[in-house]
Amino acid sequence: MRDPDARRVRGPTPVGPNGQKPAGEPLPEGRYPGIGQVETGETSPLKRLLDITVGGLMIGILWPVFALAALLIKMESPGPVLIKQDRVGLNGGVFRFLKFRTMHHNRRGSDLAERLPTGDLMRRLLSPKGRPRHATAIGWTLRKTTVDELPQLVNVVKGDMSLVGPRPDLPEIVEAWPPHFRQRHQVKPGMTGLAQVNGRSDLTHYEKVRYDLRYVRRHPLSIDVMILVRTLRLVTTKKGAR
Repeated sequence: MRDPDARRVRGPTPVGPNGQKPAGEPLPEGRYPGIGQVETGETSPLKRLLDITVGGLMIGILWPVFALAALLIKMESPGPVLIKQDRVGLNGGVFRFLKFRTMHHNRRGSDLAERLPTGDLMRRLLSPKGRPRHATAIGWTLRKTTVDELPQLVNVVKGDMSLVGPRPDLPEIVEAWPPHFRQRHQVKPGMTGLAQVNGRSDLTHYEKVRYDLRYVRRHPLSIDVMILVRTLRLVTTKKGAR
């Protein structure tokens, strides 16, 4: 079996829904202002220590929440408690991303087509508003409260992710991006990031990547702490969560 960590995102660009031409080809200069060549800022040597310490501490404190979420998922519908997805991480490497299951298991259909970056990325939202079609009642609650993301603390402790950084996306989404958008992979992906505290799913693809590249350019530890504090406030309001 091929090691998923050894993979890199490459290959032909997929065709979007309804035959739309995807945005993954080189674009005319100026089509997406503010997105050009990015020089990666310095990463603090204390960032990994913060990830391990805070991530491990949160797992220890929040284990009752993990247990309750797992129980409710199992009671509501058949299927696994956790889902494991391929996501694109540092330098385009692919890793196994953990998340509580929020959808009906083995239900036909997917919301991927609705999330692909096709058309005008300055207008297309990251995900459609409202409850996903196949979300369970418990799953929708987990998504709105962000509890579904807690298993990613394991990814953080393992080193696949950081507490703060650009959110990791599915390979199908990354392959459809314009080349310059992929510079967001020059830093490790995170559970939360600059885009998340400035709109989350209410942002367009263009807005999200602009925030991500801004973080890539400059991400001292003080910015990470600021983003973590703002994330705690954001979770209580549920704004942009879906």
